[in-house]
Amino acid sequence: MSGDVNKDTEKIEKEGQQTSALLMKGATILVIAGIVSKIFGAIFRIPLTNMIGAEGQAYYSAAYAVYNLLFVIATAGFPVAISRMVSSRIAEGDFINAHKSYKMAMKVSWALGIVSFIIMYFGAGVIANAYKNPGSEASMKAISLALLFTPLVASMRGYYQGRQDMKPTGVTEVIEQMVRVAAGLTLAFMFYKTSLVNAAAGATFGASAGIMAAFLTMMFIYSRDKGTREKLFEQSVIRQESDKNRLKELLGFLIPITIGSSVMPIMFNIDAGIIPRRLLATGWDRVMAEKLYGLMGGFCDPIINLPNIFIDAICISLMPAVTTAFTLKNKEDLDDHIKTGLKTMMVITYPCAIGLIVLAKPILTMLFYKKYDEALMAVPALQILALSIITLAIMRTFSTSLQGIGKMMLPVWNLLIGAAVKAVVSYILLGIPAVNINGAALGSVIAYVTAGILNYRALKKYTDVTLDMKSIFIKPLAAALIMGASAVIVYKLLFMVTARNSVSTLVAIIIAAAVYFVTAFKTGAVTKDEIELMPKGDLIYRLAVRLKVAK
Repeated sequence: MSGDVNKDTEKIEKEGQQTSALLMKGATILVIAGIVSKIFGAIFRIPLTNMIGAEGQAYYSAAYAVYNLLFVIATAGFPVAISRMVSSRIAEGDFINAHKSYKMAMKVSWALGIVSFIIMYFGAGVIANAYKNPGSEASMKAISLALLFTPLVASMRGYYQGRQDMKPTGVTEVIEQMVRVAAGLTLAFMFYKTSLVNAAAGATFGASAGIMAAFLTMMFIYSRDKGTREKLFEQSVIRQESDKNRLKELLGFLIPITIGSSVMPIMFNIDAGIIPRRLLATGWDRVMAEKLYGLMGGFCDPIINLPNIFIDAICISLMPAVTTAFTLKNKEDLDDHIKTGLKTMMVITYPCAIGLIVLAKPILTMLFYKKYDEALMAVPALQILALSIITLAIMRTFSTSLQGIGKMMLPVWNLLIGAAVKAVVSYILLGIPAVNINGAALGSVIAYVTAGILNYRALKKYTDVTLDMKSIFIKPLAAALIMGASAVIVYKLLFMVTARNSVSTLVAIIIAAAVYFVTAFKTGAVTKDEIELMPKGDLIYRLAVRLKVAK
């Protein structure tokens, strides 16, 4: 009897390790794709900002603020909703209804895409005037075409994510960015000589071209996957589900997720609406107010968004893992997945945030050397926003975990509370001339802290998860602080010798990364078991042993 129990225990532990390995493998695939995509994004945004400056970025950023809101309403809920519906059915061996759920979602997403396109294209003039930014109308129309395809691509990505296959998502993300950069920069350069309005519109059309390319690629992947799907259908359990019940379940997930996902773009639209008006009200002229707003969108956002690669990747992989453990009522796996996701977030976001805080000025002036004075103005905002990388990561981990256990509306209400706090804080601080744009940055940090605390309280209530504060938070922070100190020392020494900012900055970043690799092992921020969950983790650990970093 005891032998059978031991075998069952070993089987459960093995399955849990396999699921954790899938989580890390999926996250790694998405991180690699995200890094490649962000490199292309940097290739796009940095020369674009050097070309059109803060004024052109004001048009570009306003268009993206509106697009992102409609994008979320029409799109953002689908990957999470479909991933959850598909993964829960696959956990029970029901491959047929998993696929039927996806087909249902495709119909709904297509309808929402058409509606959102009509709203943005034909309402562009009204929205631009409401923002006191009439030059952004052309950019809004140029990017509106993307809304026809983003919901479809999102649904297809969600289907494969539910199957814990992250490759289609990774491939299409890279292709989308490649085409976006090529088309956007080409058109911006072509129209730059006519006006900044046209150049910004050409740049935003790149998003439309990119998502169309991603859709065609996803259709190709889906058609090649036909044989695999048919084999899964043959293995499937047979269970009756009506279209009505599937639609009801889809909407039950989709509506709260979409509302919750809309809060982030609403926060950006709060910035788009409040920042120029408050700056004008406190004595700044229109040109300077637009320039200050452009600092956030053009100089800070491209840099701050880089760590979001890791945050998004971990959350996408965490969702089906948490859902599967919750569906199978496996409390041990559920706790392990939540803690693994959160610790991975901290190991990654701590060094990103601290690195940006200590090297904000060198990084900004290196990237935006043609707009040196504006880059200097953006330094305080970037340093404040760097803190939001950590607070956002914590908030998103808890939010994803709550959605994975079926508590869809809780993260929504919590983030709405955070957005309300941001609106108040931003409004007050933007009215202080000495604070100006930095008030909006601080408002974002406080919003994520507020929502994160509320999410944790809810997660603790429903899962009774216990967090190891030392392992998850303190050890990674210690390693990151040592890394930050090394970055400052190396940069200052090199700059004294070479007087070249770019060389000093790049070398400081490389050495700081090496220092973090060492200190992460030495402080116990990462362990052998955690490293080996990663793809090629055994090779990474053997390298650490060979370098005498680990034992």
